[in-house]
Amino acid sequence: MFLHACRGIIFVMNDRWKQIRKAWITSLPVMAGYVVLGTGFGILLKNAGYGVWCSLAMALFIYAGSLQYAGISLITGGASLLNAAVTSVIVNARHLFYSISMLGKYRNAEYKPYLIFALTDETYSLLSSDAAADETDFFCFMVSLFNHSYWVAGCVLGSLAGSFLPFSTEGIEFSMTALFAASFTEQWLSDRDHTAALCGLISTLLCLLVFGSENFLIPAMLVITAVLTFLGKKEGSI
Repeated sequence: MFLHACRGIIFVMNDRWKQIRKAWITSLPVMAGYVVLGTGFGILLKNAGYGVWCSLAMALFIYAGSLQYAGISLITGGASLLNAAVTSVIVNARHLFYSISMLGKYRNAEYKPYLIFALTDETYSLLSSDAAADETDFFCFMVSLFNHSYWVAGCVLGSLAGSFLPFSTEGIEFSMTALFAASFTEQWLSDRDHTAALCGLISTLLCLLVFGSENFLIPAMLVITAVLTFLGKKEGSI
């Protein structure tokens, strides 16, 4: 009985290590982006007068690249609590829309609270691909954890580097736009079904033409949500 229990434990541990290794390999493309982007954020935050502990706390508990970049302007500009809350909802509203497709995958997940918190654009791109369709909750958890750790490391590194590397920070904020473009490209290449991507592109372009560059974001998100919800219900009824 004891030997049988030991063999069972060893089997489980070996299986977990294999999943950890696979999750790490899967997350490596995100590491390259997160460390660089996190470093940019840390440098900007340090130049704004906030040290490494603030950068670490924001990376750990906010963990939203575009919002953290926007947060620098909110903090330094003396934004009100209401203004900060509204900005946070608008900037991160896209998470509500693309996460709809993860409802089934996360419904009974063992690590659901953290998986929901750590569902960034890049993590979504990895976990929603065909290659991760049959992976375990533990694999999803480790991919999310690895990606989170890369972002934290980058933010801390940037804050430390900003203390002794004086240089112009002009243009660093564009790095988030570049990351979104790279994430879209990766998901397009790794997924055979481009319905969601085409829905997002077409809806966004139409709303841009109708509402203009200053006001198209919220309408585009609403249209995308409505279309994806309709398509999801239609697939479920088949």
